Amino acid sequence: MFSRSGRLVTEMELKAFNQRILPVQGRLFRLAQLFLRSREEAEDAIQDVLLRLWTNRQQLESYHSIEALAVQMTKNTCLDRLKSHHHKKMTKDADLVSMEADDVSPYQRAELSDSNQLMHRLIGALPEQQKLILHLRDVEEYSFEELEQVTGLSINNIRVILSRARQKLRENYLKVNDYGSGY
Repeated sequence: MFSRSGRLVTEMELKAFNQRILPVQGRLFRLAQLFLRSREEAEDAIQDVLLRLWTNRQQLESYHSIEALAVQMTKNTCLDRLKSHHHKKMTKDADLVSMEADDVSPYQRAELSDSNQLMHRLIGALPEQQKLILHLRDVEEYSFEELEQVTGLSINNIRVILSRARQKLRENYLKVNDYGSGY
């Protein structure tokens, strides 16, 4: 197998890349989907990230954490896509709550869907750093040590950012539900 430059790609390189990058692909995809709100856009972003990682595979050994690099690249790629004029705003249907159960009434289904959409909007309105840390901690279940490695922030700083993000979500959720202010 040859690379674009005509250099022979060894089976060992391919195997090492697969062992180090592919296990985090699911996390990267969910992160991309958080930012982009579209499965197709997230898939495209991850393809771009994986291609850049593969192209630069010779330099990957110089990084302390390839996962941290991949998360940072994914975040930057998503932010670039959001800033570009090619990004079309798409709303995401309820992925957080499975509403396929037969024992859920139409009223409950509508209520869950509304609540889910509200949470997506509230999370989307958070500053990028809070959104990233909240997602990595609460959705991806990263430990504080992993978050420190991925973000380059201290654990205390991560705790403060996470606390502020959760507090802001709580306040805004209660404000919308208590006062019907239609966020």
